[in-house]
Amino acid sequence: MQLPKFGGGPAESVVHPLVLAAFVIAAVLIFVLPRKYLVMPVLGLTFLAPMGQQFYFAGIHLFILRMLILVGLARAIEFRNGFRWSKVDSAFCSYVAIQSLAMILLYQGAAVVNQVGFLWDFLGGYFLLRLLIQDRYDISKVIECLAVLAVLIGIGMVIEEFTRVNVFALLGGVLAMPEIRDGKVRSQGVFQHALTAGAFAASSLPLFFLLWKSRANRVLAVTGAVAVTIMVFATQTSTSLLSYMAGILAVLCWPLRERMRRIRIWMALALVALHLVMKAPVWFLIARVDLTGSSSSYHRAELIDQFVNHFSSWWLIGTKDVATWGWDMWDAQNMFVSVGEMGGLAALIFFVLVLSRSFSQLGYARQAARDTAEEWVPWLLGSALFVHVVAFFGVNYFDQVRMAWFALLAMISACTVTASPAKTMVEPRKVSVRYLAERPFHSAVR
Repeated sequence: MQLPKFGGGPAESVVHPLVLAAFVIAAVLIFVLPRKYLVMPVLGLTFLAPMGQQFYFAGIHLFILRMLILVGLARAIEFRNGFRWSKVDSAFCSYVAIQSLAMILLYQGAAVVNQVGFLWDFLGGYFLLRLLIQDRYDISKVIECLAVLAVLIGIGMVIEEFTRVNVFALLGGVLAMPEIRDGKVRSQGVFQHALTAGAFAASSLPLFFLLWKSRANRVLAVTGAVAVTIMVFATQTSTSLLSYMAGILAVLCWPLRERMRRIRIWMALALVALHLVMKAPVWFLIARVDLTGSSSSYHRAELIDQFVNHFSSWWLIGTKDVATWGWDMWDAQNMFVSVGEMGGLAALIFFVLVLSRSFSQLGYARQAARDTAEEWVPWLLGSALFVHVVAFFGVNYFDQVRMAWFALLAMISACTVTASPAKTMVEPRKVSVRYLAERPFHSAVR
């Protein structure tokens, strides 16, 4: 069994001249722009350049995103004074470190180079965005940038839907023709798969609603929402559609915000009851979900079932015998299963802890809010995180969509961590959720 690749794709290529030019421009902008605009070239190149784009030097493949992370960190490190460590950071670093160590122990020497790439992607990308997203102005800029990117990617996916040609493939690094299943085109745009494209789109919807509520740029908020809706339906995947509906449901649950603890308990009890009365385990409810008529829902349920049944083979340091679990079990399109297979039970626990602590911190921030306007900020960030959790049951984040997840975690930390004034700030910051709601995004003073 081969080691998993981090950063590659089905159509890897040497960097295209246009992508190289875009990288040079982005690198220059990173070093000349003021901090409040730095996230724009970083996200722009991340989500418009296919992951397969790479520099090849002396037998080493340097993917364009990794080079961007390196350049970004070289500039962002000067803003470390405004950075405050959070509980989410601790859980995230533990999850990544344990998984990397487990892979090295499992595959030994052959895994060292592979795991250097993994750490580069995950720790480098995560802390780059943590350094760049530290206050409410940064959150606003990230959401506005995602809206513009969604429009551009959405246009490409519409073209892909009708012509069956991926325009991003002209740059190389992604498949030129989309996957067609049961006669339905599964558009993927700049992403490595339609599933990750859908996860990016669905998780962005609650953020655009936050942009609308802030009154910062309502035209861009509506435009972004329309774009991601088109993207989700263009993917023709049940995971994307379910994630999209989960985001809408989370936003609509706003009136129940004071009863969410009770609702979670009742939902957990209902799942346990179903597990006891069903002929199959409760996770086989997933097998009944098919919103497109062409979904591999049974595979998702069987993947969880085999993961549970083979607990003894992966709990310590993961396993490399997944292919022996059954037909197509090597394709671990479930983030929880993937983490367990590659890092063991400890990595899975810390991965879940990243999500748990994020929700917990958002809950505390909402409770500490002084008015309804303040409450909306952590609620909508939590809605976006809930979308990612739903998507995790149907897709493993193996391309640039993980940068969207990292950006959200950074926004959550910026919203919930108490920080002292940064040197780049004109006015002091208190608890960030209050700071976010005290004034509209667009009235920020830098």
